[in-house]
Amino acid sequence: MRNRMIATGAAMCAMSLALAACGGGGDSGDSKTIKLVAADYGDKASNASKVYWADVKKDFEKANKGYKVDVQVINWNEIDKSVKNMIQAGNEPDLLQTGGYADKVADDLLYKADEVLSPETRKNLIPTFAKAGEVDGTQYGIPWVSSSRVMFYNKDVLKKAGVQTPPKNWKELAAAAKKIKSAKAAEIPYALPLGPEEAQGETMMWELGNGGGYTDASGKYTLDSAKNVETFNWLRTNLVKPGLTYSNPASTDRKTAFADFAAGKVGMLNGHPSLIQMAKEGKVDYGVVPIPGKDGPLSSTLGVADWMMAFKDGGAEKEGVKKFLDFTYSKKMLQFDEMYNLMPVTQDALKAMRNNGKHKDLEPFFEVLPNAKFYPLGDTSWDVVSAEMKKTGGKAVAGNPQQVLGDLQKKAEAAAADAK
Repeated sequence: MRNRMIATGAAMCAMSLALAACGGGGDSGDSKTIKLVAADYGDKASNASKVYWADVKKDFEKANKGYKVDVQVINWNEIDKSVKNMIQAGNEPDLLQTGGYADKVADDLLYKADEVLSPETRKNLIPTFAKAGEVDGTQYGIPWVSSSRVMFYNKDVLKKAGVQTPPKNWKELAAAAKKIKSAKAAEIPYALPLGPEEAQGETMMWELGNGGGYTDASGKYTLDSAKNVETFNWLRTNLVKPGLTYSNPASTDRKTAFADFAAGKVGMLNGHPSLIQMAKEGKVDYGVVPIPGKDGPLSSTLGVADWMMAFKDGGAEKEGVKKFLDFTYSKKMLQFDEMYNLMPVTQDALKAMRNNGKHKDLEPFFEVLPNAKFYPLGDTSWDVVSAEMKKTGGKAVAGNPQQVLGDLQKKAEAAAADAK
């Protein structure tokens, strides 16, 4: 899930490199070659996404003689820009797996989901996520993975700081962070990653805690609402200025915060399921609770889905693209979900993960997902707005929140007008 869902990036495979460097073979240039560009969910070489896609490529080509798969895996910080350059150069991939799809729909670049998925594959998608892939009632975005968010805390850090129970609201969170700093129990009492990797995610979690968010009931952007400005003023006053988080949250990415938590340097932070394995590998005794809001735990946390989409002008024959998607969604989804401990978007993978006894640690995430709030994914301006938030949104905790959010609001309104 960009939005990502979700995940940390490994080293980028440069666009000009031969496919062998990115985990696949060369592009033969004919309609039997399926070109795929995918985001990297890994945080080290052993779990880089190119490892997964190399396996999919091998098995698909073995089962479908004559077809070739050309894969490029790009880190989350670079994939949007790289794909934009591809589109501008008239070099669209056949398939793209990333965090957003609506802007491509606005430019009439994508196949409808029912044109590239068999009825069986579509039926296997979890309905709420399939619905989230729609623009004006037609599905274009094919869900890839999902996640929800909770707050992680280091049990040993809280104990050393004398914090008896994890915080349930903002006041308790600030108090706990002060105790952690005073006791020198952790280098970073609360990790607040508002850098370009996923500023839009961390921002939305905090704004939901104050009754705010990105849009109103009619779907209009409300980035600079009074509630949102109040949220950033609170963060600046109660976490940033007292030195209870990173000195410059706007330049701190989620991957840094996650790595610091896994290294025992962080007391508390918001996280998604992939942090579980990182914490275990770091031998961190962690706990999870619902994200604290201003007056109590969030009743609706952030939900994220990442997406697969098929380009009409990619070059491969539509039947080959359909074969590849049907193969991947029916044979390989569980492998990806378990590789990163992310929640599935297909019903068979969900059933397997709930029944095989290996994913008890995901139960807190399953519990909060039904009431999760999503980005305005079906708005064709969202990708533009999200990109702007990644670049400048985090600066609201360092400068003037009203000005920073006001500038974002103007850009969002302009993007929405351009999308009409």
